Amino acid sequence: MTPPFDLVVCILLVLACFALVRLVLGPTIADRAVAVDTVNTLVVATLILLAVIYRQIVFIDVAIVYALLSFVSTVFVAKYIGGEL
Repeated sequence: MTPPFDLVVCILLVLACFALVRLVLGPTIADRAVAVDTVNTLVVATLILLAVIYRQIVFIDVAIVYALLSFVSTVFVAKYIGGEL
């Protein structure tokens, strides 16, 4: 990998660690839901980065599907927290 990609990978890893700490320590279910959504967003960013590094379009397809599933699950959890389910 090239140095700019190394830096971006390190930044994404640090951000994912912060989100995982919030996921474990979050006092409410809303905090945990936001942490999971943050981790999902970082996974999508990582998949896009992998698509650029390896020059494979399939990573972008997987990232789009993963983002859609993440969005649906976030909406479901939000409705559950709000008491609409």
